[in-house]
Amino acid sequence: MQAAVLTQTGTVPTYQDFHDPEPRSGHVVIDITAAGVHHLDLTKASGAYGDPGTLPYVIGADGVGRTGTGRRVFFTSPVSPHGSWAERTLVAEENLLDLADDVDDVTAAALGNTGLAAWLALTWRANLQPGQNVLVLGATGALGSIAVQLAKSLGAATVVAADRDADRLAVSSERGADATVTITPEKDLVAAFRGTVGERGFDVIIDPVWGEPALAAMHVAARGARHIQIGQSAAATIQLPAGIIRAARLEILGFAHVDPPVQVRHDSYLKLTELAATGALAVDTMTVPLSDCQGAWQLQQQGAPCKLVLTP
Repeated sequence: MQAAVLTQTGTVPTYQDFHDPEPRSGHVVIDITAAGVHHLDLTKASGAYGDPGTLPYVIGADGVGRTGTGRRVFFTSPVSPHGSWAERTLVAEENLLDLADDVDDVTAAALGNTGLAAWLALTWRANLQPGQNVLVLGATGALGSIAVQLAKSLGAATVVAADRDADRLAVSSERGADATVTITPEKDLVAAFRGTVGERGFDVIIDPVWGEPALAAMHVAARGARHIQIGQSAAATIQLPAGIIRAARLEILGFAHVDPPVQVRHDSYLKLTELAATGALAVDTMTVPLSDCQGAWQLQQQGAPCKLVLTP
């Protein structure tokens, strides 16, 4: 079969032949139709997380495909050395999630990692309740853009989208954000955030950026707010005064989309794809052929303007 294969840590994968996966007990061979491109794929291949495992191996952590019986599924955690950037892969049966009948494969693959993370961060981790206020940092990114839409659909009173690109933030307004804040070096972010939500503050903060935007958001946290820490695209560290946490009784909660129980993930993904199938959830995608895996790699490194999906 053809696949995107990494032969050496710190290099770029190449499109080449790779041996087919062999069926085994408790596992299923998947014929892949779409695979998500994630920054984690690049980070792992760089060696930043230590030994990436058996080399050579096929890149990719999740995707959409069909089993031998024709069942259409979203899958995660392919069995090494197989991955999702390939024509076929091997997956444990427990890592197969069903999806809505009317959602297309590319959209389903785009929702699999970032969409599921946005949904679970708001519901399972933050326990968002109707009528609460939500701030989404990094709102024009793949996760953030979905989080804005989901927060509104889950009944949030006020949803504020914040990011650096004013033009892309305009799309957030079209998709449910009640207000937007453009993040610039000279802006007083505390005042800007406060101006969107008033003295009540934010009950939930979705944070894939950390750094100064996160610190400013904490200054505008409501009593008992939940700050969901997902990533660090702005900075890896901040200087956090203890008084901010005490004043708001703030909960800073780390989160990864793999944390919730299996059944919670199954139910959440099905609901996500049902929303997308009805048009209630818009997902911006760019489809790249698997044969151009190096082009997709470069786009992801540069910061793709939407979710990249590979198709064999």
